[in-house]
Amino acid sequence: MLYPIAIRIGAAMLMGAISLQPSPLFVLGQAPPVPDRVEFNRDVRPILSDACFYCHGPDASHRQAGLRLDDREDAMAHQAFTPGNAIDSLLIQRIESDDSDAIMPPPESNKKLTPRQKEVLKRWIAQGAEYQNHWSYDPIRRPEVPDTENAIDFLVRKRLNGLGLKPSPEADRRTLIRRLYSDLIGLPPTPDAVNAFVDNPFEEDRYERLVEGLLSDEHYGEQMAMHWLDAVRFADTIGYHSDNPRNVWPYRDYVIRSFNSNKSFDRFTIEQIAGDLLPDADQETRVGSCFNRLLLTTEEGGAQPKDYESRMLADRVRAIGTIWLGQTTGCAQCHDHKFDPFTARDFYSLGAFFADIQEGIIAPREEGMAVMSVEQRSRLKQLDEALADARKQFDAIATQLEDAQKAWEKEITEATVILPELAPDASSDEAQKKLAKSVAEGLRASHRTSQQIQDIQKYYRSLAVAPFADERSRWQQAEKERNDFYRGLPKCIVTKSTDKKRPVRLLPRGNWMDESGELVQPAFPAYLPQPDLRGRTLTRLDLAQWLVSSEHPLTARVIMNRLWKQFFGMGLSKVLDDLGAQGELPVHPELLDFLASEFIASGWDMKHMVRLIVSSKTYRQVATVTPELALIDPYNREHARQSAFRGEAEIIRDYALKVSGLLDDRIGGPSVKPYQPDRYWENLNFPPRTYVADTQEGQYRRGLYAWWQRTYLHPSLLAFDAPSREECCAERVRSNIPQQALVLLNDPTYVEAARALAARILREGPRSKRERIQWGMREVLQRPARDEEVETLLELLSKHEERYEASPDAAKALLQVGLSSTPSEETWIELAAWTHVARVLLNLHETITRS
Repeated sequence: MLYPIAIRIGAAMLMGAISLQPSPLFVLGQAPPVPDRVEFNRDVRPILSDACFYCHGPDASHRQAGLRLDDREDAMAHQAFTPGNAIDSLLIQRIESDDSDAIMPPPESNKKLTPRQKEVLKRWIAQGAEYQNHWSYDPIRRPEVPDTENAIDFLVRKRLNGLGLKPSPEADRRTLIRRLYSDLIGLPPTPDAVNAFVDNPFEEDRYERLVEGLLSDEHYGEQMAMHWLDAVRFADTIGYHSDNPRNVWPYRDYVIRSFNSNKSFDRFTIEQIAGDLLPDADQETRVGSCFNRLLLTTEEGGAQPKDYESRMLADRVRAIGTIWLGQTTGCAQCHDHKFDPFTARDFYSLGAFFADIQEGIIAPREEGMAVMSVEQRSRLKQLDEALADARKQFDAIATQLEDAQKAWEKEITEATVILPELAPDASSDEAQKKLAKSVAEGLRASHRTSQQIQDIQKYYRSLAVAPFADERSRWQQAEKERNDFYRGLPKCIVTKSTDKKRPVRLLPRGNWMDESGELVQPAFPAYLPQPDLRGRTLTRLDLAQWLVSSEHPLTARVIMNRLWKQFFGMGLSKVLDDLGAQGELPVHPELLDFLASEFIASGWDMKHMVRLIVSSKTYRQVATVTPELALIDPYNREHARQSAFRGEAEIIRDYALKVSGLLDDRIGGPSVKPYQPDRYWENLNFPPRTYVADTQEGQYRRGLYAWWQRTYLHPSLLAFDAPSREECCAERVRSNIPQQALVLLNDPTYVEAARALAARILREGPRSKRERIQWGMREVLQRPARDEEVETLLELLSKHEERYEASPDAAKALLQVGLSSTPSEETWIELAAWTHVARVLLNLHETITRS
């Protein structure tokens, strides 16, 4: 967030009056002081990782002078430093050198240590040069917290006290309910809901009941699913080359159901990685296993299978690294990781877990498994039984058919006749010709092959309309009804295992053409806990269970770090997909470990953790930035306040549709296609495609259900930083660009929403213009308009009334945007003018910002 110059200057003037204890707090424009006691993980590792590990780290193939600075014993063996004696340590001499051939980091690295960084290294060596294990690989340690208050508040306040800071006051009740609605269901509250909450300030459990109500709301699952779908790179298309559609949308509904039912996160994980391997595998777990199939694939005829087999393995390893491990595993596809202990062997051994997945590498898309409700399953069973019965009745006349066929064969061979055309249900012209040729040859052969015998029988029975017309008709009709019903069922690509596993080799430098590398078996990364599973080949089920074992140091930390970001705008460790050396030590390690340990102890209960966070006083603080906090903690890493941030792309759209009255808030179903500019898909080839926007209720579904075309993401979503989902996305960027305002003003969805909101203002609001503006403001922002806001909007309204009085056709053109019904001619001018007022309301910073 940018702050006005006056605030920054005022904050600087306050510095003389602020007494701060030494701390790692960021101070605007100043480097933090070197701590009295230097810690390796907090102070030293970030310097070495950034400036040294590339050449002196875990990657043996790139290591210079044989020196490892990530390993104390190795560094000592190479006399890199003398503990307790910084001046005589080679490390210090090299970083202080003026010789371009001796100085470290070398000039060609484009790295240069700051005076503060040099001082940190000197003080560290002087204090003994002690190393620490990397924080995220250590076991999770639960801090001691009292049972008498929210543990989050206790830990945050404890840290703030040590920094000489105080928490901010609680936000007003209007802000709190709007914040909760935004964070928990992604929709705005109604003015009535806000009034009911604001007007009962003395009901102590009112907030708690509001939280419980929203956690029980079906839209909660949609809100949580949105973030998960980014992480697993869910999209409706295959990605590479043609980027054709595929059947995966039932997986999205599975994710929504899982969050709504509060499925334990360990079970949620296991079903996605190994749902097909579970002893109790069913339709639900198999749909969950679609996760394994969400990677990018291709159908291109000229593609090299080995190339894409390698890409698919790498994609899956990166996915596990991003979603559960918080490790940049992709670096090890070609060489050992340069900063973390993740090796190339770890990379391919992790990829080997997925070698059992039955799939074509370069192949047409699968239709997928039919996904049925209880009613649909019952109906299919009825149709299968009816088909079996009709077939049984037809087969019952087999003897008569055989006799009739013999007579037909005799007749047709004695009289040289042309074979009649096959019945209409033959599969294709080519198949007809092939069958007719086989039959002709078989009829004239003295000794028929088994295939010819089958073909002659099939051919004859396709002609045996009489005297078996009734039996045949019943069979054909039953088969058609059954197949038509099955074709209409939702389908989902799922994971199927095969015993014929693909061999996985350690590819030298990641070269898929070089098969000289040794074969590897599924194995867990060597630097992480190793369960005793010796004596058998590991499976995806073992991998899934290992990821959510209580001894695993990463998964719970990774998931809780992402959850914290969801409710505070930034993770406790800000690089959400990298808890390795190139990431960041959490600003509050105790808090992250508490959240992780509580998550595991609760039985991986996601709603419990969400409830714990939003019930805390830390969450309920105002997001107001005081001059003091703007100066010493501008990014709110210490949580002495809440954070304000712009909503996600889908939520902004949902908000506009909701307050306009257009939103179709049904849960689940196929992806839908919102309005999109003509010819946006012009270059989407193989085959060429035309985007056809939905013309029914689908146009007004939530953004979560928008069609996700990876190579041509919907431009409205793209403008607000929705990811293409070609790769797993742990965190969306938040940009601030002019296109966003243009989308809110001109995208047909928002123009139509403004028109519908204006119609509501005129239809449901009071009679006077001032009161109507107040009514519209309450619907959109759930607060009264200020006097200056009313005057500004009245001026805007008057301007457009004059314009449309002079040009009624312009009013008509505006009101014809969108599918919803247009008003009668006598209301065009008034409605068009009010549409501009509504456009302003939907475009306000306050409307699209969660505060």
